[in-house]
Amino acid sequence: MATDATGDKVAHDSPPTVEEKFPKDSDVAPIASGSGSDVEDLLRGPNGEQYPTAEELKTLRRVKGPINWVIYTIAFIELCERFAYYGTTAVFVNFIAEPLPAGSTTGAGGTDLQAGALDQGQRASTGLVLFNSFWSYLMPLLGGWMADTYWGKYKTIHVAVGMAMFGHIILIISALPPVIANPQGALGCFSVGLIFFGIGVGFFKANISPMIAEQYEHQQPRAIINVLKSGERVVVDPVLTISVIYMRYYFFINVGSLVGSISMVYAEKYVGFWLSFTLPTGLFIFCPLVLIAFKSRYVRSPPTGSVLGKALAIIGLSMKGRWSLNPITTIKNLRAPDFFERVKPSNIPESERPAWMTFDDHWVDEVRRGYKACSVFVWYPIYWLSYNMLNSNLVSQAATMKLGGVPNDVVNNLDPIALLIFIPICDKLIYPALRRAHINLTPIKKITGGLILGTLSMVVAAIIQHYIYMQSPCRSISGYGYVDDCRAHLGLPADAPESAFKPPLTVWIQTPSYVLIAFAEICASITGLEYAFTKAPKNMRGFITGVFWFSQAFSAAITQAFTPLASDPYLVWLYMTIALITALGAVGFWFNFAKLDREEEALNALPDSVFKGSRTNDADLAVIEAQQAEQEKIRHAQGLDKNPVLNA
Repeated sequence: MATDATGDKVAHDSPPTVEEKFPKDSDVAPIASGSGSDVEDLLRGPNGEQYPTAEELKTLRRVKGPINWVIYTIAFIELCERFAYYGTTAVFVNFIAEPLPAGSTTGAGGTDLQAGALDQGQRASTGLVLFNSFWSYLMPLLGGWMADTYWGKYKTIHVAVGMAMFGHIILIISALPPVIANPQGALGCFSVGLIFFGIGVGFFKANISPMIAEQYEHQQPRAIINVLKSGERVVVDPVLTISVIYMRYYFFINVGSLVGSISMVYAEKYVGFWLSFTLPTGLFIFCPLVLIAFKSRYVRSPPTGSVLGKALAIIGLSMKGRWSLNPITTIKNLRAPDFFERVKPSNIPESERPAWMTFDDHWVDEVRRGYKACSVFVWYPIYWLSYNMLNSNLVSQAATMKLGGVPNDVVNNLDPIALLIFIPICDKLIYPALRRAHINLTPIKKITGGLILGTLSMVVAAIIQHYIYMQSPCRSISGYGYVDDCRAHLGLPADAPESAFKPPLTVWIQTPSYVLIAFAEICASITGLEYAFTKAPKNMRGFITGVFWFSQAFSAAITQAFTPLASDPYLVWLYMTIALITALGAVGFWFNFAKLDREEEALNALPDSVFKGSRTNDADLAVIEAQQAEQEKIRHAQGLDKNPVLNA
């Protein structure tokens, strides 16, 4: 073991592995040399493993490698955190928007009445829910940078848990019956809780997903050839394995999301909001306990000091004298084929290099790969527009239909239910079948599909909203919307059953919209985590993951602009506007990144840099340079150094 700057021991031993059905070590037979490389030397690693040739990369089927059991302990930590997050946020809309039910002091409505507390209306609930989303996904930028620079991912996650726990406690206080009795005071207390809650969530999310993939990366850094018992030669692909890890990680996320959301919604409905905020806090305690219990088993990448400034300085140096008041000219210069090539140290005379240029050419390649990942994430706010409807306006839409005793804020759990069904189907059936047919679903293709599916989900929501308006007994005389005070208009008492004043539409007609959003998540959300990890410089993974999550914060800010449409009679236009924006985004995204899509293999095969930030002086440069030379040989043999990378 090695010791990091903070005094922790960093584990490098490979943990035991979970026995996988395919491929198992026992299914692997000795292999012979392949053909098709542009060099004649047999590609073999230091332990006798064989690397695929250029022809084998094109023709052989890709399979995943064995997955360490310790990875699932990190997934369980995320399950607990997501239970706490979604169990808490699932009741936000009702807590803010709806009034206290008659005779209730806790907000519980029982079977027939709507749970509620602060009576601030749908616009206030939409605004605060979107603020929570914005804040929670802004903080990963800071959390990722702190981990990369000072604390490392492991310690940053502990800090995140402490901050989130404090926020949870404040939310519990805001939901106590004596506090709810003063809605404005409760709202203020609730808002303060959101601040600490969001800081903890953001610091956690920036670091837990790269940490889980790092547990596999050290075990198998590059693709190798195996032969199955059937005689089939396959490529054991580490990038594919990381993709599978993230699929299963996302499955754990949605187990926590589903159980937390459903159980807390019923706690809200039948006991009160204080219980809905307390139980998630209790489960959240498992996060630090598991982290501490398996600390010695984790690969814990140490911080490397601030490298973000150097990455930005590279971009600034390349753009020196190339900025323009014409934005089109500036964008064109930013996309120039030689944008990063001209600022590689080898292309600048040593006497002219700035003092901060202490890295090598390979780190510049890593930075431009990360730069391209960030340019992909610039488009993600469009995708998140439809996703953001999941926990805000679609919840309110559910409340306007016949619920049959089901809380309106439990219906959106159709999304995690669909994910729990279809993630294993994609993992075990659909994706392997596509690979057998030699159909490679690259990240860019998946993200494009996610945008298309998000569009369809909003079209379905708009159609449902149209029929809600048209069939409501409280419908306005013409057009969309309702008359004011529906119950009074119909002469009904306050405790009248919902069938007397709601349209004859069951809430379950929302199912297609939620299922489409779930498929969009499989295509775009999971892929975004994978893309952030595989494309970021190794000493900037926390920050690049933060950039990915910041796209959701930015989308929440954009969604705030739609708040005036988030009320009757404009809801149909809200959903159709988002559908149109997302559809145009899908077309623009594909045309913008189609060329980058063709460079996926080369992007994943870049050699590691000798630059380790503040740890460069502690590194054995001779060993690292020898490893670089070996990686360059492999890239050349595989034909991955023949096309310019990142010129798209």
